[in-house]
Amino acid sequence: MSIRLDAVAGQFYPSNPKEIESMVHHYNDILDKNIDMNTLESKDTRSVIVPHAGYIYSAFTANIAIRMLGAKNPKSITVIGPSHRVYLSGVSLCDYDRFETPLGDLKIDRPVVEMLKSEFGLRMVSEAHHEHSTEVQMPLIKYYMPDTSVVELVCGDVDPDVLSIIIEKLLNDPNKAVVISTDLSHYYDIDKANRLDAICLEAIDRLDRLKLHQGCEACGKIGVEAMIVAAKNLSLKPEILDYRTSADASQDKTQVVGYASAAFIKEDKG
Repeated sequence: MSIRLDAVAGQFYPSNPKEIESMVHHYNDILDKNIDMNTLESKDTRSVIVPHAGYIYSAFTANIAIRMLGAKNPKSITVIGPSHRVYLSGVSLCDYDRFETPLGDLKIDRPVVEMLKSEFGLRMVSEAHHEHSTEVQMPLIKYYMPDTSVVELVCGDVDPDVLSIIIEKLLNDPNKAVVISTDLSHYYDIDKANRLDAICLEAIDRLDRLKLHQGCEACGKIGVEAMIVAAKNLSLKPEILDYRTSADASQDKTQVVGYASAAFIKEDKG
């Protein structure tokens, strides 16, 4: 049995499972005291955008979205994130059997892996799968959905329209969900970061792919654009869940990174 070993445990997130659980409990205490989570969790979403920095900076924001997915308990989740370590032409598919997390391994959805290989010609570039943008989501997924299976897709230079077809294929199955991983602007002062990030948030909120190219500096912009296209085609309504910057944790407003989470809701037309 082949295992996608965790590569950034102890760096981006704790390697001790009790520490991860403690962080999630703390985030949820804050949420439950300040937000109507019952209403949020009742919304029909199987696709979200989440950030991927170190947990102390971005996991509060990601947790809201992954918790929403957990309420729907999908059987399979495909996590799509940008490649930071290696140059990629196209998309690399994690072709293993299990994905290691400190909370226990997640099963990799082998039927989906085989489908993506046969229908879309995806293959694995092994060195791409030490990627933090996808990995940091896995402990949260394991926490909320311990029995779900996962697929990891690491994106390089790929046409968003091609990626959107894959997303639509997955979301057309009511048992499947998609997580798009991205951070927003990087290392500007807080005022400029807020301005640039507002462009990204407006693009998501309006499902406006052209707006993304008017100043949004999200590292996972290709995945976000693909999700926007898929959401429009599937008649999903976006909802911004949270936005903050690294300054909320570090208090340093001179070089910040932006983080946001969003959900795409299937509305009851009845």
